[in-house]
Amino acid sequence: MQRRDFVKSGMGALASLAVGETILLTPQQASAATTAIEPLSYKLNAGGNPRKARTDYRNAKKVKSVCLNCSTVCGIEGFVVDNKVVKIRGNPLDPNVASFMTCAKGQSGPTINSYPERLIYPLKRVGARGEGLWKRITWDEAYAEMAARIQSCVDAGHPEWVAIHQGRSRYESEFNRFLDAIGSPVLLNHRSICSSNKRAANYVSLGDSDWESIDAERCRYFLNFGSNFYEAHQGGLHFVRRVVKARFDHGAKLVTFDVRMSNTAGRSDEWFQPFPGTEGAIALAMGHVILRDNLHDRRFMAEFVQPGEGKLRDWLANCTPQWAEKISGVPAQDIERLAIEFAKAAPSVAAFTNRGTGAHYNGFNAERAVVMLNALVGSIGRVGGYCYGLEEKLSTQRYPHPQPVPPKPKIRTDLEDPPEWPLANRWQKMKVGQIVYDYLEQGRARLEVYLSYTLASPMTWPEGRSKTVDVLKNEKLIPFHACSDIIYSEMAHYADLILPDATYLERWGMDIRNNLELRHYVTLRQPMVTPPGEATSFPDVLINIGKRLKPEQAKYFTYGTHEDFVRHQCSKLPTKGADGQEFESGFDYLKHYGVHVDTSKPKDYEVYRRKLKPEQLEGSRVEENTGRVLKTDDKGKERAIGVMVAGEAVRGFATPSRKFEIYAPEVEQAAAKMGMRDDGLPSFSPVPWHEGLGRDRYILTTFKWNVHTQGRTASQKYLSEIVHDNPMWIHPDTAKDVGVKTGDWVELTTYRPKSGTLGDKAFRASTADHVVGSARVRVFVTDGIHPRVFAVSNSLGWEFGGRASEGRRAQRDEALSKSGKEQLAQGMGLAPRFDDLEQSLWWDERRGGRGNGVNINGILPINPAPLIGMQAWYDTVCSIKKVGATA
Repeated sequence: MQRRDFVKSGMGALASLAVGETILLTPQQASAATTAIEPLSYKLNAGGNPRKARTDYRNAKKVKSVCLNCSTVCGIEGFVVDNKVVKIRGNPLDPNVASFMTCAKGQSGPTINSYPERLIYPLKRVGARGEGLWKRITWDEAYAEMAARIQSCVDAGHPEWVAIHQGRSRYESEFNRFLDAIGSPVLLNHRSICSSNKRAANYVSLGDSDWESIDAERCRYFLNFGSNFYEAHQGGLHFVRRVVKARFDHGAKLVTFDVRMSNTAGRSDEWFQPFPGTEGAIALAMGHVILRDNLHDRRFMAEFVQPGEGKLRDWLANCTPQWAEKISGVPAQDIERLAIEFAKAAPSVAAFTNRGTGAHYNGFNAERAVVMLNALVGSIGRVGGYCYGLEEKLSTQRYPHPQPVPPKPKIRTDLEDPPEWPLANRWQKMKVGQIVYDYLEQGRARLEVYLSYTLASPMTWPEGRSKTVDVLKNEKLIPFHACSDIIYSEMAHYADLILPDATYLERWGMDIRNNLELRHYVTLRQPMVTPPGEATSFPDVLINIGKRLKPEQAKYFTYGTHEDFVRHQCSKLPTKGADGQEFESGFDYLKHYGVHVDTSKPKDYEVYRRKLKPEQLEGSRVEENTGRVLKTDDKGKERAIGVMVAGEAVRGFATPSRKFEIYAPEVEQAAAKMGMRDDGLPSFSPVPWHEGLGRDRYILTTFKWNVHTQGRTASQKYLSEIVHDNPMWIHPDTAKDVGVKTGDWVELTTYRPKSGTLGDKAFRASTADHVVGSARVRVFVTDGIHPRVFAVSNSLGWEFGGRASEGRRAQRDEALSKSGKEQLAQGMGLAPRFDDLEQSLWWDERRGGRGNGVNINGILPINPAPLIGMQAWYDTVCSIKKVGATA
């Protein structure tokens, strides 16, 4: 008899798996059946098929919380019946939401709790890593093993051998506290594969914030460079509502630059298709026109912009619309016309960006060039302009942590602070996440304990199916990997311990985002229902590990549970609501309303003009040449706290000069240290490997649909039912040249950059094409794409993650009791484990459907841009060849 004869298989067997028993989970088995999780209630209809039972919402319990199906983190209200979330709607008290509306991802929230493939017990690997063989263990066993391994690193004097690698977790405070307690600085994230160029551009320019809060409802002209906010922009749902209102109420104009006709581009008044990576040149040419025609805001520039007008005129003198047309392909007359329209509509205008501009080798300066346009016309912080908030973090001053608070580690490693990108961690810990596995393979860092959370790097990382998987499988490079997840994911498959997590509707946490109404606010994530089985939120897991460490570390975890941690964070919140209700604590206040908005201060318009108070000026001095107001802090360091304007000390911007910095000396200095040439201005440099592009070479871009969020949503049946396939967009002229039509199959091949910089060093220079990978994709011919660009959406093509994400229609759990089957057949009451993936997963390719798409990120090269380290997603050179005709 073979060993596997003693092994259970499939997620359906997990519900009855006893401690110590073994289970096999591979893509087929892991999606073959359901667990004991009860989904929403079903009855049988007249035809004998299950239908959703009607819910009386009047009798449901209502619980305020925060969505986490994307990065917008909307305030929500859930309706709960019998410990099941049966409906989600928006929380109108959330100033961004301000209504009961939620998007499709928000509406899908209740299905997450009742995933047929939910993990409900801790599992330990018993076969080879990646084989999929597991046994059930107790939480005490899991805690003991993790604590022992972590303590061993601490005792050896190397706490930095312990790392937490998070995706979009919203628990940075909790994770930092745990790592601080053991002395490790290695909290890794995904910021560099998301938005670090955009954030850095705002920090360099404004100093105060990494994300703008455009006063959209009062704006009259939107100049959009590469943001698809109608579908995928952070805060997009709320931004869209305000943009639509502005367009309807006072005829605001929307102009979009994007290589693809996104949902936003299609709804714009004008849409232009620049060649990829040339948006910065267009923005500079617009700046040239604004200064040439004296349409700039002289007062704002004289008082708050560095450098002065004269130097900017000299710098932009050669950046003519004709120059930009040759680079971008956008007609010079249109660039000139739009620049004049934009400036004449000021100050209620906004020029803004997102990944379409930032995810390039030259994206940092391109982002800065676009933001600069707001400074030229004086729309910064103005009503209807390019605004930003001052307090958009969960600071410990407002939201204190339990005492004692562990000290910050003094250790640094190349893994979390790579020297090749000196500005990656300058303003916040953005890290350079895409090089983590590469550096481990090179031996530039060492890990003994790797804890991953809400991270699907084999799916979402560049070279995820090759480099990432190779390192995750290598037990010498990562000796121990514990993964906290909700489902048996692509990350969990390569772990040694699987820790069943609570969903965002089952756990605690505080959250915050930029407020489009320009006031500080905070929201509370609280459990709407209890988690199934033994599922436990990861912050509670870390607390329980911490309590099992030695007293030197354990003393930082004596406060109790994660709920107690959040309760302490709320200790300075008010106890009386605007409606007059009083509560015992700020925690109870926030549980009731779900949100607190600070209305004690005016909205954050023109915050740079706020006068410094006498107590702020006490002990300060004015720097003679710059007008900066300097003051020595409690650590003995002299810092700029403001700037003199018209004889008065005002706050200014939180930049080193206290001005809006078009010229940023620290960028120039950082580049010089790396041996790079940069004048500190947002000058345009072409993407090196795009120059001289052969006729048989194209640029590959990716995009995100409104129903998907990287590694978070494909396992949700109601979202994958809407979008489960990702054909490649191709222009008709290109399709004719290649000889393909819609529905044909092509082999898409990607290549590494031939030149460029990895920090300060030339990298991957080659005279021959170096293939990264290939994928077989279906063609979609459309005019809505640049002729030299192909586009494939991300978030699809899963190998693990449940039947919906894998596109597999499989039998439901056969482990139902006989009486349970009889009850189901007779239509008596509820179907305890009805699984609508058994019959309704109609996109299974084996059964005539279109399948679950292709993992496009897996064939994109690791390609960090200079200084900041953001992944240059949209610079990949590729080629195609036809491999199959339409069926």
